Amino acid sequence: MTDKPEPHIYDVGGEAVELPDNIELPDNWRDLSDADYEALLAQLGIASDAMLEEISEHENAPIVAVVGRPNVGKSTLVNRIIGRREAVVEDTPGVTRDRVRYETEWNGRPFIVVDTGGWEHDAIGMSAQVSAQAEAAMNNSDLVMFVVDATVGATDADEAIVRVLRKAKVPVVLVANKVDDERAELEASRLWSLGLGEPFAVSALHGRGSGDLLDTVLDNLPDEGMGEVRPRGPHRVALLGKPNVGKSSLLNALTGEKRAVVDSVAGTMVDPVDELVVMGDEEWILVDTAGIRRRAKTASGHEYFATLRTKSALDKADVAVVLVDASAPMTEQDLRIISMVVESGRALVIAFNKWDLVDEERRYYLDREIERDLVQVGWAPRINFSAMTGWHKDRLVPALHSALEGWQTRVPTGRMNAFLTEIVAAHPHPVRGGKQPRILFGTQASVSPPVFVLFTTGFLDPGYRRFVERRFREEFGFVGSPILINQRIREKRKR
Repeated sequence: MTDKPEPHIYDVGGEAVELPDNIELPDNWRDLSDADYEALLAQLGIASDAMLEEISEHENAPIVAVVGRPNVGKSTLVNRIIGRREAVVEDTPGVTRDRVRYETEWNGRPFIVVDTGGWEHDAIGMSAQVSAQAEAAMNNSDLVMFVVDATVGATDADEAIVRVLRKAKVPVVLVANKVDDERAELEASRLWSLGLGEPFAVSALHGRGSGDLLDTVLDNLPDEGMGEVRPRGPHRVALLGKPNVGKSSLLNALTGEKRAVVDSVAGTMVDPVDELVVMGDEEWILVDTAGIRRRAKTASGHEYFATLRTKSALDKADVAVVLVDASAPMTEQDLRIISMVVESGRALVIAFNKWDLVDEERRYYLDREIERDLVQVGWAPRINFSAMTGWHKDRLVPALHSALEGWQTRVPTGRMNAFLTEIVAAHPHPVRGGKQPRILFGTQASVSPPVFVLFTTGFLDPGYRRFVERRFREEFGFVGSPILINQRIREKRKR
């Protein structure tokens, strides 16, 4: 009588999965058909996934701009409206500096809310740019929520904003914020003097009165607003880097307008800013992010939250462009940001900015730094450009295409296993402890980023896995994309 074959046990994601007795893995991959592969992956809980693109439900949606002088609670109100802590909030005035767009809905009605920096009369320097962004938001919206601090009352700055709003000829809802009790409601009633109608008393921090406010906002919105139609498919490109490496300058150069505030002071950007840009006859969504100055654990105040928003923007992106100041030595923070992109699984392009400031001596040392510090990401496309002058900015689109193509590459199962057979035959795994692990076969579980699953008879050394990855890149490309190689180890059940 023939003994019943023992089921195999595979290590899947740290958990043991026992295969039924009637499922056996052949020692030769050629014995498995495509249908058998699909059945095997389903049994092991490894589903092949296709890249799904989100469909925007906010086409032609009305735009609501939230404006006011600094530190009246605009970003807190925006967080209350969208139902999550997206906008960076801190007691320090002037944390928000750009127009930041969020998509939301109320009672099933979608609309777009735009957070703005604090508007100031006769502002100079960076404050003038912030005020200009706020005025642009007023003129490109279907309704303006004018936020005033009820505990302070109407100030000269508030009255100056009223004059700007009257010129804009946009419907205005007056919001009296920081109304936490009945006494504050009496103070809010004094805001009738601004001549904008009834002030709606709310507490953005505690949510008091926010529902009634949104009902009024919806009553005054048009059926179809000024929201841009964002067609399905544009790739999201996150612009990352240390403070003051030129991320916002690059965004402005690509859009042809001063879309983001630019200043020589490091850390100008706080909230991520996304913009629909046409480059190379294609539409792209560029996301300008806050400069990452230090580790999130050691950052404080709005820097900490800005770092979290930047990481969130990276997770939503398809490809990340890490900007590096070519005129200065590369730092540990530059390398940490690049590692963050690799760990996130996004496609990667490394862009050396401020090339107009690089002389022959600096170029020599930069080449040495690249050889020493970027050896682990030698697969990432690199471009040299100057955001200030626009020199070679046209090289960005080809680099993005190369990275995305590698990120979305799928290798046919047969071709990959034929190549694995060649690798194992020419360079078998070293013997460890009297045993020699062997690769039975492999499959690509997903794309974006490429994830491979190798079914083996034992644990593969990290050095051998890096060797397999390097050979994969030589054979199949994967330019600009990290690769993840997982193992599924077959072991006989212990008696």
